[in-house]
Parts: sequence; structure tokens; C-alpha cells
Amino acid sequence: AGAAGFLVKDIEPEDFLHAVRVAARGDALLAPSITRKLINRYVTQPLTTGKGLEDLTNREREAVTLVARGLSNNEIADRMVITPMTAKTHINRAMTKLHARDRAQLVVLAYESGLVTPPTT
Repeated sequence: AGAAGFLVKDIEPEDFLHAVRVAARGDALLAPSITRKLINRYVTQPLTTGKGLEDLTNREREAVTLVARGLSNNEIADRMVITPMTAKTHINRAMTKLHARDRAQLVVLAYESGLVTPPTT
């Protein structure tokens, strides 16, 4: 189903239990320190995309969609019926074409472009 949140290694036990409850409800959770880092990075390093999603092959676009849904390379490979190495290749080529620095930026690009939309509850 993908990631429901991100926590730091030194999280307090009570906060960890809270995070599990939040994820069990179907909500997402980010540790406050991670949120601060993401906001700072986004503000200080704005997105610099290439020509856009139209440069991606259908398989690269599919892989980006699955990355944005929180799947790992192995899960993407299973879903696309390819090897994990091929999944990684599709993702890396998409990142290169879109000038994405990392998977997190690839996820942002997928949402901002409308390739992926948040689930409605």
C-alpha cells in the first residue's frame, strides 16, 4: 500500500505508538523534524524540471506513478511484471529526464503535474 509516514530513528516510544495509530486510521504522518527539512529544502531549492512528463515513455510514466504511490522498487517490479533492476532503470531514466534530484522530488513532480492525485476519503 506504500508509505503512510516517515519517522526519525530516535523517536520516543509514545510518539511511535501514535504514528502506528495514525497509519492504522489511514492517515499520513511526518515527524516534525522531517517536515521542517522538507519545507526548507523545497523553499531553498525550487523544482527545476525538464520539458515535462511528455518526455517519458509509458513505462517510465507508470513507474513514476507507482513511486508517487509509495511503492518500493521490488513492489513496482511486481506490479509492472518486470525485474527490480528494470524498475530501477525506468525510475532513474525518468529522474534524469525530469531533472529530479531524488525520489522525493519525483513524487512532488508526479503530484504537481497531475500524474497522480491524492486519494479522496
